[in-house]
Amino acid sequence: MELEAIPGVGAKTAAALRELDDPAATVESGDVAAIARAPGVNEARAARIARGAIRRRHDDDGRVLATDRARELYREAIDLLRERTVTDYAAKRLETFYPSASASRIEEAQAFAADATARDPDPAVREALADCAPLSDPPTVRVRDRCLATADAETLARAEAEVPELSVETVEDARDVSELGRSYASVIVLDESFAGLDVEGDVSVRPDALENPAETVPERLLAFFAENRERLEAAAAVHEAAAAAGDPVSGGGSDPAPPVDLDRLRDALSRLDDDGTIAGDAELDRLTAAVDDLDAAVSTAASVADDRLREAIRERDVTIEGTDFLSLVEQGARVDSLLDRELADEYDEAIDAAREHLADALRLKPEEAELAERVFGGDPSFPVDHDESAVSRLRTELSAARDRRAAKLKADLASDLGDLREPVEDLVRDALELDVELAISRFARDFDCVMPEVVGPEEADAEAGGDAVAGFRIEGGRSPLLDVDFAAVEPVDYAVSGATLLSGVNSGGKTSTLDLVALVVVLAQMGMPVPAESATVERFEEVHYYAKSQGTLDAGAFEATLRDFGDLVDGADGRLVLVDELESITEPGASAKIIAGILEALDDQDATAVFVSHLAREIRDAADFAVAVDGIEAAGLVDGELRVNRSPKKGHLARSTPELIVEKLADDRGGEFYGDLLEKF
Repeated sequence: MELEAIPGVGAKTAAALRELDDPAATVESGDVAAIARAPGVNEARAARIARGAIRRRHDDDGRVLATDRARELYREAIDLLRERTVTDYAAKRLETFYPSASASRIEEAQAFAADATARDPDPAVREALADCAPLSDPPTVRVRDRCLATADAETLARAEAEVPELSVETVEDARDVSELGRSYASVIVLDESFAGLDVEGDVSVRPDALENPAETVPERLLAFFAENRERLEAAAAVHEAAAAAGDPVSGGGSDPAPPVDLDRLRDALSRLDDDGTIAGDAELDRLTAAVDDLDAAVSTAASVADDRLREAIRERDVTIEGTDFLSLVEQGARVDSLLDRELADEYDEAIDAAREHLADALRLKPEEAELAERVFGGDPSFPVDHDESAVSRLRTELSAARDRRAAKLKADLASDLGDLREPVEDLVRDALELDVELAISRFARDFDCVMPEVVGPEEADAEAGGDAVAGFRIEGGRSPLLDVDFAAVEPVDYAVSGATLLSGVNSGGKTSTLDLVALVVVLAQMGMPVPAESATVERFEEVHYYAKSQGTLDAGAFEATLRDFGDLVDGADGRLVLVDELESITEPGASAKIIAGILEALDDQDATAVFVSHLAREIRDAADFAVAVDGIEAAGLVDGELRVNRSPKKGHLARSTPELIVEKLADDRGGEFYGDLLEKF
């Protein structure tokens, strides 16, 4: 895939996307979290890129939402879905669903939504999703005890680019490599020409080191798992909660198990500290503590020996009183000959105590304890002195043992985690995608939705007998956009083919009916379930929805509005046009003529149109074709309250509110005056 060919992706964004492991496959997948891992690409931007890739895959260049009000309805539909997500990922992922005129895209989205609506949004699963988030890449880890070495400039540049965690050194011969061996705990030579090299230190020749980063720099893999520990544990909890609810994340197919063994994953994570180092290994902990505590242990061991000698001096009967002797000693008098002559055994015992304390405090093994013995000894002294070079040697040996142990454990753990790297991506992605599915399921359940039938122009013509487009048919539709509890919303049945006027009393529900129609069409062409008992929708190329104007327009605004409608009637076929009280733009007489002319042009194009108007009679009279007129009929006034049959009645010009009031007065009060007024209608 040519990334720049995706709608909305320029050269800069394409360059960022190429930083991904498999840019084309990642973008094609629609995985918002994976796309968002490109440098500088956030999840909102990733959703737009995914949407652009979907459009390109389905050759979907059209823009169904042709007006501001149509786009507002789409945003309201998306918001209804987003309100039912748990994770930020799912909220952004839903942005990849859009009203499309592409049959293949609608079918693809419908298949996803159909599977989603079969889900049971179990509360325990939603609770587990609360801590779920996309995986993130950790900062580059700097490893300072290991280096790469090469004599080739091209290999050097490649190593620096591919393994930024390690220093890459230039070498020319074995002497250079030997020098590095004394400076680094481990050296990896990349050139095969150095094979058979025999130098001191941990030096290996591995020409394939760059092809095996998990072995060369296991810290990279460990840092990834350490960085994402909580996300992985949360995703694992989601899979377990879904399985416990009888609705596994995989969808309950032939293999409903998670893509990774969760016990194995948790075992590996338990061996990893939060900073990417090894955890839970007693030997490594011992060696680490020994290195860290060495100086303090030497000092304490010397104090142990000093205390033993001090006590021995106090108790010994020598040429001078023990107390005086001690005083001399503490004043710095030379006592090595006295100690050697008078307290040789006691001194040896004190040194043994110091060595024993050092070995015990650091939990040294026998071979390490032999090195520790050299720390104390030599010429007798008080206070007891230690050999700093022996301490340094012991520190070097312990540090080397620690680093060897850590390196082995890192390599072993990286080996265990290596084949989990891709499966855990699936583990987290599947958990996040489950949130998307559950949001659609909750939407469908909350608003009693059904999957609509979306038909193409050919099917629509057949359904309408070949004489006109099918338009739309809604049975038992209820709008979730009304400012009332959804359970209290009255169902609406409405079907339209061709250009139609919708009449009705004020506050009778004409505008809410238009909103319902627009919402059902938008959701249907998104591939989503719709709030109705059943629905059939033509696959419209464009949806034009014009909201009611606020007051009469001035001459300039009126001209601009007419230009919009001029462009509309000159456009392509396959459009849905919804207009709410266009007559408000100018005087009623002129409005009726203008609307009649627009309806004539739309009728010539076989467009589906619903114009809400209080001038239905005048428009019908001005039009040069038989304009269909539907009416939201008022049943009458009861205690001053308007009673309305919300479903439009086909072929019926609804009575106005004034007519109903005059009729009520004529019935209640009688008289010639009210009778004459009623005849005017």
